[in-house]
Amino acid sequence: MPRLRAKSKDTEPLQTIGWRERVSLPLLGIGLIVAKIDTGAKSAALHATDIRQVGSHVEFNVPVDGRNHRCRLALKGQKRIKSSSGHSQHRALVETEVKIGAQRLKIDVTLTDRTDMGVPMLLGRSSLQGRFLVHPARSYLLSAMKRKAT
Repeated sequence: MPRLRAKSKDTEPLQTIGWRERVSLPLLGIGLIVAKIDTGAKSAALHATDIRQVGSHVEFNVPVDGRNHRCRLALKGQKRIKSSSGHSQHRALVETEVKIGAQRLKIDVTLTDRTDMGVPMLLGRSSLQGRFLVHPARSYLLSAMKRKAT
């Protein structure tokens, strides 16, 4: 029996990613943070603190490895997000670039405090649809850390 392979819109086989991957955010100068790939979530979210709207832009901190990266992006709008527990909140919505493996994608991201979530970024299906196939039992398929030679 032939093995089925998901294909992208241009008929190329989709690249398989794990349920967790290390990603970077080049426009924000942030590299290699852990993102949870969540096909149950529709949108993407980034851990941010001190979120302030300044005119048509939003300024925020992204804590990475004990340092705060101060960021500024155009505010695309506000988005109402309903959590799996039923709680609803309005979040700032921005557009930025995320690099997963060798691919660079422009995605919409909401900004929120994810302190208690375990990983700083969540990538939902609208960010990944038609680009990747998610392996639910594997992590870091595109972002494996190189081991030090001994």
